[in-house]
Amino acid sequence: MADMNPLNLWRKFLALPNDNLTKTLAFAFLLALTASIVVSVGAVTLRPYQKANLERERQARMAEIIAALPQMSGLLNEVSVDALEVRLVNLETGEFEAGIDAATYDQRQAAKDPERSTELSPEIDIAGLKRRADFAPVFLLRRGDDLQLVILPVRGTGYQSMLYAYLALQADGNTIAGLTFYEQGDTPGFGARIEEPAWQALWPGKMIADSDGTIRISVVRGGAAGPYEVDGISGATHTSNGVSNMLRFWLGNAGFGPFLARLRAGEV
Repeated sequence: MADMNPLNLWRKFLALPNDNLTKTLAFAFLLALTASIVVSVGAVTLRPYQKANLERERQARMAEIIAALPQMSGLLNEVSVDALEVRLVNLETGEFEAGIDAATYDQRQAAKDPERSTELSPEIDIAGLKRRADFAPVFLLRRGDDLQLVILPVRGTGYQSMLYAYLALQADGNTIAGLTFYEQGDTPGFGARIEEPAWQALWPGKMIADSDGTIRISVVRGGAAGPYEVDGISGATHTSNGVSNMLRFWLGNAGFGPFLARLRAGEV
């Protein structure tokens, strides 16, 4: 009767010549099997740590965003929000995109990639962007289940630089809660004054569109009149116009317009 003792079979296998094809294939199979087991066990074991690291990365990104908004702490206290959520929006449809991690999405890099962005025609590109990323993050601030604020990242060409800002809207999607510029390179003492708290304090309570849905918010010279106008900065006409064009673009159909339409319809 054949010896079926596993230990004896193993010894006979090891006794085979090293150039034996069966021995070579068997060792290759055992090595691959061992490696796959190690990788699988490692993946399962490390998954909680990976999730924790991703969560820390998201929280760090949120902290950076809040730190970049001088008015954010006041807004948070005013509306007593208890949750800040970042979602990625498909700008074409206005719907949320679930297939991309919104917390780590880099909108600036995406705008440079032809496969992840859209070239803008001169007629549409009033903000001077040339290309617009196909997706953009939005920040939802809630109190319990109720949406309190929506924060939109916006950018556009000023006089000497690209202007980067966050526009905070109330839950109606039409009332401005705040506008904060966090990066710009326009003329110090003139266009650069868009970062001054006194000028940014003019924005809360302004409306972006009229009852017909026409975008009317603008920065004007000679004193603002009505809910759709904000006083321009003296000596900074180009920068003021850049802010107006930036907001009109991002609040229109080529920007967050489809998303805001869903927000006003109660679909967000």
